[in-house]
Amino acid sequence: MVAKVESACLIGMQGARVQVEVSLAKGLPSFSIVGLPDASVREARDRVVAAIRNRGFAFPSRKVTVNLAPAQLRKEGGYFDLAIAIGILVASEVVVPTRWPRGIWLGELALDGNLRPVRGMLPLAKSLTDQGWNQWIIPQDNVAELSYVNGLDVFPFRSLTDVVAWLSKEGPLEPVAIASPWKDKPVLSSETQMIQIGDIKGQLLGKRALEIAAAGNHNVLFIGAPGAGKTLLAQALRSLPPPWNMDEALDASQVHSAAGFLMSHGVLQERPFRSPHHSVSTAALIGGGKVPLPGEISLAHRGVLFLDELPEFRRDALEALRQPLEEGVIQIHRSGGRAQYPCGFLLVGAMNPCPCGYRGHPVREASDHFVLIGD
Repeated sequence: MVAKVESACLIGMQGARVQVEVSLAKGLPSFSIVGLPDASVREARDRVVAAIRNRGFAFPSRKVTVNLAPAQLRKEGGYFDLAIAIGILVASEVVVPTRWPRGIWLGELALDGNLRPVRGMLPLAKSLTDQGWNQWIIPQDNVAELSYVNGLDVFPFRSLTDVVAWLSKEGPLEPVAIASPWKDKPVLSSETQMIQIGDIKGQLLGKRALEIAAAGNHNVLFIGAPGAGKTLLAQALRSLPPPWNMDEALDASQVHSAAGFLMSHGVLQERPFRSPHHSVSTAALIGGGKVPLPGEISLAHRGVLFLDELPEFRRDALEALRQPLEEGVIQIHRSGGRAQYPCGFLLVGAMNPCPCGYRGHPVREASDHFVLIGD
């Protein structure tokens, strides 16, 4: 018997629909997954077998073949665990569903059968909803992200047992009612610990430079002796732009969701401020990896990227910032695929006037910092 379950995976910032086909055949018991799976998908075999057995269901003693279609698309992550498990239970007739939604099945299985959240739920939902996929069967911990997407019928669950019990019920499908936490309102939290520019005493030249940079979306470079307040001023830059609206918040949150940083936290509550160490690699700064993931410049989208000790950064890393600064997007091509991420950030750099930081120069150590502003 063959069972087909609809699922999806994230490619860059776009959702790709994947059909999970499960076939049971006569022969020696085996379990194989085909369709260009990576290591994390191949390991789903052990997770699915353990989850099914630990929840009291019988795993079929037959030749089990799982195909992830389309075959030419590389698959990675734990997106397909729930779809594979349900497909096996339905194909083996351990479960005879009385209801079957036309929806997307997503979720990673723990060995005890509980469902764990998957990364990228927010961009997945926004892209696949436009293609007409409005019903989503997901882990309970991913509900917070989907509460910011309109027009969805969401069916959240905590374990494989809950999903099976739900499929065996009689009656119409009743999605969980998820009210949007806010609508056309600022997301900025009132309890944020963001440094306010008004809390900084003095530094008139530096604060004036930040106001110009925030108003015109200019990049800024601070040059001054250690202790002059360069880092403090950079951290206060986030307090100058107006509170962001729903579209801006979702735009930035999708990148963090794709990187796996949101999971069960909904959306970002304030503009991002990224401050990577000067030893950061080029791939970590602009994005990359075998399966391209967003880097620091994309995680700073709609916010601030602060490069402290600017001359200490690797030359190739700084040179890689040229095109993203001009275009506001970064296209990454790797062996595992290609991806495009937004990177509309405001760059703030800070550096000492010389390697010694004016050590041993009392007059210059006490002097104010210098500020340079550029596009």
